[in-house]
Amino acid sequence: MGGPKALLRLGETTFLAHACRLLARPGVASVVAVLGAEADRVRAEAGVPARVTVVVNERWRKGMLTSVWAGLDAAEALGGEAVLLHPVDHPYVDTATIDAVLGALGGGAEIAVPSHDGRRGHPAGFARSVWPELRAAPLDGGARTVLATRPERVVHVPGGPDALVDIDTPDDLARRPR
Repeated sequence: MGGPKALLRLGETTFLAHACRLLARPGVASVVAVLGAEADRVRAEAGVPARVTVVVNERWRKGMLTSVWAGLDAAEALGGEAVLLHPVDHPYVDTATIDAVLGALGGGAEIAVPSHDGRRGHPAGFARSVWPELRAAPLDGGARTVLATRPERVVHVPGGPDALVDIDTPDDLARRPR
């Protein structure tokens, strides 16, 4: 993308600031933003709300799972009982999708994932009981490994097409919903 995805624009805000505001909702005690590449620049330019805990993942070059680990460390320090993993490059997630994942976790699900047309989307929710498995997952398999280990414990909640929109290239950004 030529720079940090967190700084891509969504209207008057950045992808990161939008995600932080989207996740700051009933049922979410704390929002943690994990920064990697160009962390100082992102922190300075993204417009992250003051109530968001910002964590810098110094191991970001090793892969996205290291950011998950950094987020888990922060969630643990904050006394969290579950986490929502929401990549910054999925900016169009609807609040109804987030609420469905939160509802499943609140109802006792160990793992909750929004699905649309048979495909898993974001954000994925993981109860604290699953965090050791996320910490033990291989770097090349990431959280997907945890989902595949015991698929019977994954609760699929209805998600709209919004849960699947991933912005990885300039073409993706150009095709984004308006």
